This record gives sequence, structure tokens and C-alpha cells, in this order.
Amino acid sequence: MNQQPEGHLRIGELSQRTGVSPELLRAWERRYGLLRPDRSAGGFRLYSAADEARIHRMQSYLQSGIAAAEAARLADQTQESDAPRPGSSMEALRMELQEALDQFDDARAQRCLDSAIDTFSIDRVVSDLLVPFLEDLGERWERGEATVAQEHFATNLIRTRLMSIARGWDAGYGPRALLACPEGELHDIGLALFGTALKHRGWRITFLGSNTPIDTVMATAIDIDPDAVVIAATEPRFLIAEKQSLARLANRFRLIIAGRGADGIAAAVGAELLDTDPLAGAERLARASETIAETGSLDG
Repeated sequence: MNQQPEGHLRIGELSQRTGVSPELLRAWERRYGLLRPDRSAGGFRLYSAADEARIHRMQSYLQSGIAAAEAARLADQTQESDAPRPGSSMEALRMELQEALDQFDDARAQRCLDSAIDTFSIDRVVSDLLVPFLEDLGERWERGEATVAQEHFATNLIRTRLMSIARGWDAGYGPRALLACPEGELHDIGLALFGTALKHRGWRITFLGSNTPIDTVMATAIDIDPDAVVIAATEPRFLIAEKQSLARLANRFRLIIAGRGADGIAAAVGAELLDTDPLAGAERLARASETIAETGSLDG
């Protein structure tokens, strides 16, 4: 009787489970032999629970400050119970980032972001560093504990850094998302975080950013024929002003409305509502689109 392969995860699913990009997983497999995939009958690499466990141990060692080659060696030799547990390093980075940005220290803030991006997955940088930091910054600004200058400096620096990561957002062969904020909406950093997380899930991103008339979004969508159009706003008034244009857009393309301004508007114009944080929103869109591709409907 032929023994069945132990592996059952394709590299995309392994990437989603671990938060490590497929490109980096392949690099770890090639350089360190950290992954030992089986082959399916069709020749696809299939990864096992043991592969996933080694990746998690690798991440734990990296987070503790160990160099990649040594982290891979230790991850291969140790058991899960022996690997270091993530401590307060992300919290320490967030506190350091806040201190640097409050003091308008660009160089120190950039070093902090460098450290986060080098150490953690993009998903963790978004979910555990940038989103909590920005939420806290907004709350501190409302309480008068952060000045307008500090808020502008911090959000502009983070946005600029996200845009540098965004180079090559449209590369690859995955589905394409067209992202924009409606006319009058000047805050697009949440949309940039969403685009970063969605790109990490294999999507191609066309980013129009803030203050974009919906008619312009429509013209762009006609040109590039995206798989989804995502419009984000922080206040309903920006969407209400474009209600008719949004309805026309939803009639022609898959339209998703996100942000605090989305409540009550999405259903009115025939769009989908994305009422969660950027990382969870990207995961939901990616999984829903995989279901549609496999079954032809959201219900399977």
C-alpha cells in the first residue's frame, strides 16, 4: 500500500498561517533546508505541520535577536517548548516609535521601523505596531496629549514609509484591487495599511489614495478592470456626497466600502461593507475571493 504524503499545506496557506511571505518561505527552504515538502500527485509542494512548527520557532528566534542562519539551525534542532516565546519586543518598539515621533526624530523613527520590518512579518508590523500606534495617537490627539504637529509628523512619516514598501505593488499575477478615498477625504493611511496587507496575500494593488472623485475611480476601473474596488472614508459625509457615483460604480464592478464612514452607505449603493481593521479586512477579502474563484459564489 502506498504511503500518503504527510504534507497537506500549499505554500500560500502556509504563508497565511505563519505570516511569512511565500518568497521568504522559499528562501528559507533553499538556504537553510528549514522546510521539507512532500510532493502531491500533481507535483505540487505540500508542507506539513512539522514545517509550520519550524517556521514558528524560526520566527521566535528571530524576534529574540538571533541571526537568521543561527535561528534556522536552532529551529531545526529544538522542539516547540524549547523555543523562545515572543516577549515585549513589539511593545518596546511601539513605545520607542512613539517617543521618536513625539520628538520629531525622523532618523530614530526610521530605525525603529527598520527593526520592526526586519524582525517581524508584515502582518505583525501592521496589526501589532502600526494600527495600535495610530489608534493611540488619535486618542492622544483627542485628549490634547499630542499636538497637531506631532499627529501630522507621525502620520506623514508612516505613510511615506508605507509608500516606499508599496513600490511594485502591481507586480505579479494575482487579482487586482483598486484603492481610493473619495473626494474630500484626506486621510488614506488606513487604506495604505490595508493595501500593504492585501499585497502580502498575493494581490496586485493600484493605489489612487486620498481625495479622489468617484468618477475618476470609475474611469480608472474601466481602464484596468480590477477584481475589486475598495473605497475608504473616515466620515459618512464624504461618501454621501458621492452616493450616485458609488451606485454606478457598484453596478459595474465589485465595490467594497470600508472605514468608519461606511456604515449605512454600502447597502444603500449596492456595495459590500468591510467593517473591520485593515489586516482583518485584507484577510476577509482574500479568503472571500478564493471562495468565489473555487466555487463561483461566496456560499460555496
